[in-house]
Amino acid sequence: MGKLKIISESKTKDSITRTIRMSGTTFDRIAELAEKNKISFNNVVNQILEYGLDNVDMDKTK
Repeated sequence: MGKLKIISESKTKDSITRTIRMSGTTFDRIAELAEKNKISFNNVVNQILEYGLDNVDMDKTK
């Protein structure tokens, strides 16, 4: 699996507001990516989630 490349363009999609919990370390890493790429925290989270979902190996899930 190749590495995720964060893109700076914003895609307009339907959105749902949902509260999630994450570790402080994960939050800091995502915030750093957002700042470096000059995009929103939310945009980075969505790109990471989409990449993960597109690359999950369904044969290995329980």
